[in-house]
Amino acid sequence: MKLEKEIEILAPISPAFSEILTPDALRFTASLVRKFSAQRENVLEKRALRQAQIDSGQLPNFPKETEGIRRSEWKISNIPEDLMDRRVEITGPAGDTKMVINALNSGANVYMTDFEDSQSPTWQETIQGQINVRDAIRRTISYNSPEGKSYALKDNVATLIVRPRGLHLLEKHIQIEGKPVPASIFDFALFVFHNAKVLIDKGTGPYLYLPKMEGYLEARLWNEIFIEAEKELGLPNGSIKATVLIETIIAAFEMDEILYELRDHIVGLNCGRWDYIFSYIKKFRNYPQFILPNRSQVTMDKASLPHMWVCS
Repeated sequence: MKLEKEIEILAPISPAFSEILTPDALRFTASLVRKFSAQRENVLEKRALRQAQIDSGQLPNFPKETEGIRRSEWKISNIPEDLMDRRVEITGPAGDTKMVINALNSGANVYMTDFEDSQSPTWQETIQGQINVRDAIRRTISYNSPEGKSYALKDNVATLIVRPRGLHLLEKHIQIEGKPVPASIFDFALFVFHNAKVLIDKGTGPYLYLPKMEGYLEARLWNEIFIEAEKELGLPNGSIKATVLIETIIAAFEMDEILYELRDHIVGLNCGRWDYIFSYIKKFRNYPQFILPNRSQVTMDKASLPHMWVCS
């Protein structure tokens, strides 16, 4: 299906999916893609350059050009009340309707509904996930099991945070001007387009977890995407709030800078131990002295993970 000649959907669209993939939502997505695709490609090129530098013997360090940020006095903006207590957070795939309901009903402080690692990024799961998020926010989500059991939301539910896919991934079922769209922008755009104003009216907000970040320039990109989305949707500046997952060894050297770049939109950092260990292995693949033991032995009390004690 084509929406105008620049936007093409290369996958089936059921009547339910068409409620998410509306012309206006796709135009909003296309606007963000056009504005930020080149910047996204630039930061991905910098990832490849950084890996080449490490492979050639240049180990990562704290950036000299941002020393002023690390040494100066500054603060992030205020944290919303419903993100102040996050002692218990759980996660699960956005496309599993029953799991979304059970997670929100679980008694946890926060439920991160996930378009990333815990979900297979099929077309069905991705768009069903957007339907589930929309319906959960409006409290219309329900599920009837094959055994005849009904599931619905309780009065009190966990605070909802959405995790889009990482900057490096593409959503190949949507093309804009003949190119697949960045999956991160696609997930983000549909979520905020359909739900940001509803969430704000309910006294909460559009909250996100940002995965796989590798440095402050990527945080800058996300911040500019947030600002543009707020402007296009008529939202107050700082309405969109994000938590950044420190899942890469490079990001561990740039945490102050990441906070600074997102200072009007960030609420904190959190650790992603397994992906951090994977990043450590991948980045230092040419260094035999950095070989790790069995992953069950690489726990949070080990000196190789000093940066991971990051609190949201």
